[in-house]
Amino acid sequence: MAVITACTAGFVTVVESITPPSKEVYIKRSRAAAKQFEYTSRMKSLSPIVRAASNDMVPLFLPALPFALLFGVMVVESGVPHLLGWSSSIIMFGGSAQMTLITLVGEGAAVSAAVTTSLTVTARHILYSVTLAPRFQVQPRWFRWVAPYVLIDQVFALTQVRDLSDDRDFRHYYLAAGFTFWFMWAVFTGLGIIFAPIIPASIGIEIAITLMFLGLLLMAIKRKSQLITAVISAGIALWFAHLDNQVGLIIAVLVSLVIATINEWRAA
Repeated sequence: MAVITACTAGFVTVVESITPPSKEVYIKRSRAAAKQFEYTSRMKSLSPIVRAASNDMVPLFLPALPFALLFGVMVVESGVPHLLGWSSSIIMFGGSAQMTLITLVGEGAAVSAAVTTSLTVTARHILYSVTLAPRFQVQPRWFRWVAPYVLIDQVFALTQVRDLSDDRDFRHYYLAAGFTFWFMWAVFTGLGIIFAPIIPASIGIEIAITLMFLGLLLMAIKRKSQLITAVISAGIALWFAHLDNQVGLIIAVLVSLVIATINEWRAA
């Protein structure tokens, strides 16, 4: 009898596994699957951080846009295969290093010399790495592998002027800002290669860097004292602009440091 019962139970189990589930079972399974992709409160808290990073980065890319187009023109004029030149935007993702490398290779320099010079140009990233090291140490391992890829001037500057005390917010903001710039850089360097014949020789390169750092300055100003310091230092720089070797700029920096220190003492 026990054998018959066991065989019957086994037969029923096999039949149930073969028989298609009922409508109610389908509904339960569908709801369970959909629940995995629900827009949870965790996702809602992430979205503002990602949006803020993208919104902050887009204005900073505008001054870099002429450089992206100019790089495309340089690829065409250097004689480097277009696809190979454009791929440096994906592989290297560093404007100054890319321009240096393409220029030297186009002039017939040895590859080793071109690579060494490009690495020297980007040596400032060592300082960025030292500054961000404490923030990276508390991040997941996968982030520590991926994040250095998008460590550029703009991303570093934004992480310094934004209040990102929460490690998770820092991680999401950093990656969103970095890959926003990465995407636009790849697109516009490609457009520079395509439209190289019609791109004018002068496309505002001289003022682009100034606009970028002006944008960073405006984002960093959060208090009245900071605004006063910025205005005074700008006035001093303009007043002494006629001096040689940019001495006026050095004077303005020193004065602004003194004013900022006094303001910090007063605030404390």
